[in-house]
Amino acid sequence: MNFAAPPPIAEHNSNLLLAALPPRELAQVLPLLDPVTVQLGDVLCDAGDPLRYIYFPHDCLISLMGVAEGRMTLEVGLVGREGMVGATVALGHDTTQVRAIVQRAGSASRMDSSQFRNEVARNPALQRVLYRYTDTQLAQAIQIAVCSRFHVLEARLARSLLITRDRLQSDKFHLTHEFLAHALGVRRVGVTKAASALQQQGLIIYSRGNIEILDPEGLAAASCTCYEIVREAGGQPLQGVM
Repeated sequence: MNFAAPPPIAEHNSNLLLAALPPRELAQVLPLLDPVTVQLGDVLCDAGDPLRYIYFPHDCLISLMGVAEGRMTLEVGLVGREGMVGATVALGHDTTQVRAIVQRAGSASRMDSSQFRNEVARNPALQRVLYRYTDTQLAQAIQIAVCSRFHVLEARLARSLLITRDRLQSDKFHLTHEFLAHALGVRRVGVTKAASALQQQGLIIYSRGNIEILDPEGLAAASCTCYEIVREAGGQPLQGVM
C-alpha cells in the first residue's frame, strides 16, 4: 500500500458516501483523510484483528470475507466507490469481523479509526449516511448467506460476476479461480465447472482469470433471484439520506 499525492476535494468526492455529505460536514472530515493506493491482494484488515483504519474506495474494489477456522472463507460483501470498509467502528467494535481483501487495485481515502469514531459522534450528517450504509451492508450479507446455502454454484457464480460488474461498471475484469473459490466457499474445480458452463452458454469468456461478460441479460437469467435483491439493496444506499 502506498500513499498517493494529496487529492483535491473532487477526488475524495469520487467516493459516493463522502460525496453524500453536505459541504460543511465534508469540510470537517477532509483534514482527517489520507489518500492511499491499494494493490491487488492487499489485506486491509483481518477477522479478529484491531481495526486501525477506515477506507473509502475511489476506484478500487474490496471483497469482504467471512472467515471460519482461520482458513475457510465466504464473500459476504463487496465494497466499491459507493461505500466504505470499517463502518462497524461507529457501532462500538474495536476489532473487525471480516477479512477485507483488495479485489481491484486503485485509490482510496483512509482515516484513523479513533478519529472516525470521534467524527461520527459529533457529525449527525455522517451518522445518517453511516447508518443507512450499514443497514444495506447487513441486508446484502444476509441475502448472500441465504444464496450460498440454498442455490447451485453456477447461479451463485453468475450472481457474483454480475455484482462485480455493477460495482466496477465494466463488462471486463480480472478474477482468478483461486479468488472466486475463496469468495464462493468452494474448491477451485467447482469454479472451473461453473465458469465452463456459463461460457458454453455464450454468457461469458473466462481465460486465465480475465473475464468478459458477453450477455448481461442472459447471465442475469442464469443467476438466482438473489442478484436482484442484492443489487436493489446496494444500488442506491444513500438515496434520500439528507
